[in-house]
Amino acid sequence: MKQAPKTNAMRILESMKIPFSSYTYECDEFVDAIQIADMLKLPYEKVYKTLVAEGHSRAYYVFVIPIAEELDLKKAARSVGEKSVEMIHVKDINAVTGYIRGGCTAVGMKKQYVTRIDRSAQALPAVIVSGGRLGMQIELAPEDLRRAAKAEFADIVRRAEE
Repeated sequence: MKQAPKTNAMRILESMKIPFSSYTYECDEFVDAIQIADMLKLPYEKVYKTLVAEGHSRAYYVFVIPIAEELDLKKAARSVGEKSVEMIHVKDINAVTGYIRGGCTAVGMKKQYVTRIDRSAQALPAVIVSGGRLGMQIELAPEDLRRAAKAEFADIVRRAEE
């Protein structure tokens, strides 16, 4: 079996001496993270998706949340000190991040954006996020993801009890 080419995110993790493992899967076009978790037989609560939003100030922000959850835009805005945030349009993902839809990860975007990881990750020994391209997922400790993405943990998902 040939080794999959390294992504920018993987090179950054290696340069920071952050241990990670990777999962590859066949993928020619965007499939959502739940389909990917199903394909790889991964538990939903361990797999996180990366979302990009634009604040009222026109600054961009990155939010990493569990795949089965929804970003709470009010909490997300509060976590970054904005009046409001809204998701960027799919067509803008590459221009803003350098990644394509489905391959977007908080590590190694073309600019360093303020990044928040949902606090639920802190309770897990490892999380799985996109590896920086379609067909690649990486698994690493939540604290290592926080460090590599220069992120902070925050309460940013809509919870059923609220």
